[in-house]
Amino acid sequence: MFKRARRPILAGLFAIAAACGLAAAPAAQAQIPYLQLPAQQPKYASIVVDAASGEVLYAKRADSDRYPASITKVMTIYLLFEELAAGRLTLDDRIPFSTRAAAAPPTKLFVKAGDSITVDEALHALAIRSANDVAVAVAEKLGGSEARFAALMTLRARELGMDSTTFVNASGLPDSRQISTARDLAVLSRAVMRDFPQYYGLFSTGQFTFRGTVIRGHNSLLRRELGVDGLKTGYTNASGYNIAISGVRQGRRLIVVVLGGASTAARDNHAEDLLLTGFDVANRRDRGERITVAQNLFEPDPSGQIMRPSREQGDGEQDGLKIVLASAPPPPAATRSEGSASAGQWQVQVGAFRSRALAQEQLQMTRRRFASAFTGADTMVTDPSSGFYRARFTGMTEAKARDACETLKARNQACMVIDPA
Repeated sequence: MFKRARRPILAGLFAIAAACGLAAAPAAQAQIPYLQLPAQQPKYASIVVDAASGEVLYAKRADSDRYPASITKVMTIYLLFEELAAGRLTLDDRIPFSTRAAAAPPTKLFVKAGDSITVDEALHALAIRSANDVAVAVAEKLGGSEARFAALMTLRARELGMDSTTFVNASGLPDSRQISTARDLAVLSRAVMRDFPQYYGLFSTGQFTFRGTVIRGHNSLLRRELGVDGLKTGYTNASGYNIAISGVRQGRRLIVVVLGGASTAARDNHAEDLLLTGFDVANRRDRGERITVAQNLFEPDPSGQIMRPSREQGDGEQDGLKIVLASAPPPPAATRSEGSASAGQWQVQVGAFRSRALAQEQLQMTRRRFASAFTGADTMVTDPSSGFYRARFTGMTEAKARDACETLKARNQACMVIDPA
């Protein structure tokens, strides 16, 4: 019903475009106009990505710093998925609520301090209710404290290739230090699907029942006939209205991230437009057409006149660019490399990756950027444990390891000191 009501708007905008003197496009290349004015919003950023290949089909301000708001919880959920996949948690295990967790501001489940919920309830509360009290409780359960868990979130973000993201809390509640980008959030969305396909269905759940109360989710795009099966919405005053979605049509999956929308409706409609246009463009490319998403969008100028897209990020200049995840097969490389052994047995871990090659790249990059912090240290890549190759500097004294890690953290580079005991 909603979609039928929107078709006359499309026709009207085509008429406006014609009245403004735009050349009519051939029927096979009918262009889909914006229904909103998203690019005029100062907080706006977006990206459209082919989930299988990682190809960027469209991007606008995709690398500009933005506040992720509650899309943050996708990373919190990702780390919970890791614990489940590794067998360190089960869905029936309990997550206790501290006084701090219970005091978190809404949106929340209103669980009292001293009470607890199951891991299964926590996952549904995070994905559907976007419960901030649950995010704190999960952080304390997995990290000991929310601050330590946020450091683990940032470390995992770096390992996944989210180079512009820093987490300082598990919920996405306002904090000027907690930043990400549309591109990084697309990387995260793609990683969840790749690494935990057995759990991804959580994001398509529209409601759940908690202690007799039915709780409905915020993602209205799940209820439209678009093929959308996740992921997460978010909002704060500073961020605007955010959403990361993924949808499937004819066996093709796309990821769309829209940040900084002016309203829920504007955000959702624009995400829908980008998704549908992305599918249309991908299908036409399969038929041999040379076409981009931007060429399918009319974008209004500040006066409101509908224009063709300008040459800027978001048009053909994005063709061929990809978001890359740690998924390459490991090469037959040695596990130890450069540097002579120094006194001590302490280690500094700077990442865990799906391939040995990426772990070694991280070590090389870290040594280049922080050479003085790791003078005389060896490097090593551990054999995969729980599916990850861990990149570590070794042969360090405790003092040197801790100083090195503090140096990295001061530059927003996540790390972990490994006690030889």
